[in-house]
Amino acid sequence: MEQIIEQFALFLDKWLIPEVAAFIISLLPIFELRGGLIAASVLQVNFFIAFPICVIANMIPIPFILLFIRKVFDFIERTNFLWMAKLVRKIDEKATNKSKKVNTASIWGLFILVAIPLPGTGAWTGALVANILGLNRTKAFWTIFFGVITAGVIISLISYGIPYIISLI
Repeated sequence: MEQIIEQFALFLDKWLIPEVAAFIISLLPIFELRGGLIAASVLQVNFFIAFPICVIANMIPIPFILLFIRKVFDFIERTNFLWMAKLVRKIDEKATNKSKKVNTASIWGLFILVAIPLPGTGAWTGALVANILGLNRTKAFWTIFFGVITAGVIISLISYGIPYIISLI
């Protein structure tokens, strides 16, 4: 995954300033903040600039997902819009499976789902799961936000901390 992010960051760096490249990568599902911070590190963006840029970019779609994703999914399934009904069912099924794991502890489970930087976790997945569980949107938003901050700290230690320590040796 890191190699994909690195290649994508270098591709974007040809046309955009590094901060904008990190912002765009952080907006995308799958990459999210984790990818944005790795890209920012690769593109040598100062950590104190990169961290807030990536957090903000990762959080921009979350209110829209919390508010509208169910309506969008229902519309796609009902109309088979652009033949995407099968894909929507698959996404819904994966989020439902993750929600079973989260459901026991709800807010804490949602926090852990977002905070642990593993594939298939993150703010987008957290927002889908919160929607499926019917969690309070405000609580879900802030839980996702703090999960993103925690994931950002973990990824920053890896993408900025380790190279810094190695440079001291």
